[in-house]
Amino acid sequence: MAKKAVATLQKGGGKGHTKVIKMVKSPKTGAYSFREEIVTNEEVKDFFKK
Repeated sequence: MAKKAVATLQKGGGKGHTKVIKMVKSPKTGAYSFREEIVTNEEVKDFFKK
């Protein structure tokens, strides 16, 4: 069984979106965590610039 988020992305409009994962370092502990989002293809470069 597919997750609902995956199933909705596979319909026609899903090709205009990308799942991006960014590694972010915590300023307090120095540990790394991952931030995941689904953004439009045009916003991918802006996501990684932040």
